[in-house]
Amino acid sequence: MPYLSSEETVKELKRALSNPNIQSDRLRYRNYILRVIRSMTQGLDVSPLFMDMVKASATVDIVQKKLVYLYMCTYASLKPDLALLAINTLRKDCADPNPMVRGLALRNMCNFRMPGMTEYIHQPILTGLKDKASYVRRVAVLGCAKMQSLQPNAEIDATIVNELYGLLRDPDPVVMVNCLRALEEILKHEGGVVINKPIAHHLLNRLKELDSWAQGEVLTFLLRYKPRGEDELFDILSLLDGLLHSSHATVMAATLRLFLQLAAAHPAVQADALEQARGPLLATCGSQSRELRFAGLCHVQQVLRSQPAQLGVHYKRFFCGYSEPAYIKFRKMEILVELVNDENVGLVLEELRGYCTDVSPELAQAAIAAIGRIGRTYSEKCLDILTGLLGLKQEHITSAVVQTFRDLVWLCPQSTAAVCQAVEGCEESLQDSEGKQALLWLLGMHGGQITNAPYVLESHIDGLKTEMSSVVKLELLTAAVRLFLLRPAETQDMLGRLLHYCIEEESDMNVHDRALFCYRLLECGLEETRRVFQGPKSDPCMGVLTGCPTEPVNSWASKFNTLGLLGGNDVVPASSDTAASDQRGHSSQGDALAEAVDEQLSIPEEGQQSPGLSLGALLSHEAFERHWLELCVTHREALGFQGPPSASETLQAALQLVKIQTLAFSRESTKPWKAYLYTHGSGTLILAELLQDESEAGNNSTSLVVSLKQLPENKMAIQEFVSVLRTVLHTLTKDRSC
Repeated sequence: MPYLSSEETVKELKRALSNPNIQSDRLRYRNYILRVIRSMTQGLDVSPLFMDMVKASATVDIVQKKLVYLYMCTYASLKPDLALLAINTLRKDCADPNPMVRGLALRNMCNFRMPGMTEYIHQPILTGLKDKASYVRRVAVLGCAKMQSLQPNAEIDATIVNELYGLLRDPDPVVMVNCLRALEEILKHEGGVVINKPIAHHLLNRLKELDSWAQGEVLTFLLRYKPRGEDELFDILSLLDGLLHSSHATVMAATLRLFLQLAAAHPAVQADALEQARGPLLATCGSQSRELRFAGLCHVQQVLRSQPAQLGVHYKRFFCGYSEPAYIKFRKMEILVELVNDENVGLVLEELRGYCTDVSPELAQAAIAAIGRIGRTYSEKCLDILTGLLGLKQEHITSAVVQTFRDLVWLCPQSTAAVCQAVEGCEESLQDSEGKQALLWLLGMHGGQITNAPYVLESHIDGLKTEMSSVVKLELLTAAVRLFLLRPAETQDMLGRLLHYCIEEESDMNVHDRALFCYRLLECGLEETRRVFQGPKSDPCMGVLTGCPTEPVNSWASKFNTLGLLGGNDVVPASSDTAASDQRGHSSQGDALAEAVDEQLSIPEEGQQSPGLSLGALLSHEAFERHWLELCVTHREALGFQGPPSASETLQAALQLVKIQTLAFSRESTKPWKAYLYTHGSGTLILAELLQDESEAGNNSTSLVVSLKQLPENKMAIQEFVSVLRTVLHTLTKDRSC
């Protein structure tokens, strides 16, 4: 057949569908209808054939009816006038003796998305709800929900709701489950379907008649029912007991969730339910479906937080397969870390060591991090493995091992000597910023035990001009000062060169300010510098607290069998590696200076209630200044500095070091220049305004207005605040003059 355009194709099909000779031949007529559907699915506009297709629905051929109904549902919205003819045809088919035709007509009539369809389908749906054929009742029940979706703002039809509640006792289990879903959709603005005692008991008694999908649905709805007594509770649990061993993961998970919530007041019953579901859970972790396997691993990991020893003997089930995707391997390694004990630690470490040489750098680094977490308990065995990995001289492996060493030294001081001996000579394989930062931290904190520490540090200082990472530069400054305190003779010259470069030539203001801080601190003397940079030493004989407290089952039972357990924040606990790294990264001179100022300012203790600063909605500039003027001014004092002491960003960073926060500030060229500050502690909230005011001293001097809330009689807090502010402004003015 030659190629025809869309218009020619439609004309040819129209001639064929209206040809009496073709209509008399059922097979040829159906084939042309098939061509219409094929053209429709290919994107051709065959809506001009609507009238001919409506005529074709008058047949006893079920296949032909299905094809015609599909066409009418697709083009009914484009031909609303002609669609009325189709509706009349469908209404006639709803009274057909054949239940298959009745159900098919009712289903497709409910699929028409046209305004005013409710009045045409209301009566057929009510009739279908009372039909003798279960297939028609299934379609009619779902049609109730579709009818509600056509007019979501319309008043709920009480007649239909009562009919659906009555059909919950329908002998056909599919009709019963469809009623639950339809009622949930219709009553969603009123809280959904109500599960009372008779309904709950009826659903429980019919669970065995349902397929796996329907069982999962019914068990989810039963979560809304609360038993009224202990006897009823244990009767329900007895009925559910057999479903805990279901071979279908959905049924098992839904049953276990219901079991855990019903037995919230009986921890022993919850533990027994988790024990019974152990087998199906482990089977889910080995499912052929990767998605189902990952979901099972997430649920197993959550169970381990409440019962850590439950799956210890099954640790081999969580060994990674070669063809498994990375996200499953990561989850399995996290579970292996939690399953380690004295009996299996050797085999688990051997398995993880194999992953450390994986072709995926991310997977290899995750395996090394897992070995490091195990090393908090079994440090000697893990240190041997990590030291051996350094001999591979691979960049990503060396970087991960050095980072793990850093965390081990931080958390397990007794492993410091072995780590310091192992890291010597590994600096040549480090190229990424995270690995360099970890090595510099080790050189600064424990450079006294590393023979070549000054030489390694000097090589980093010599290559500072080519270093792109500001984080590495900041860590280098801190490490150089710390190593100077440990080995001054070998480090003095390189520290001077480092400070000179960072102060005079460095373009990164964070590095420049850190170098200035180190220089000023060294001017204060070695004892003060040692107090700030080194701080108190931990006792090497004390080990790290391993493990974590078990979580009660009730804390996560409501999220079981939901997507809530698959999210990263809910599934993966906050790694103490990350917490320790953040603490190390910030426990430098800034925190030490802030701690020194804490002796003057009243900073609230952790966990202490402090006044809130939120005003609710975001304020405009005019509203903020108007609100400021409404506050009561309790103190006013001229500080005597000429204009802004430094750039606004530098001033903000300097004030943050002493726990003074900046609310807002104007540009440097603005006259008069303003800055709004605040600090709080011990129930006292201090709001301050820095303002260029010529009325105070006859020139551009900066005066301070302090407004105090909650404790206006606390004069000492104001004096301490002004004293600290003077010190900061004086330091910034001195740096600016230099």
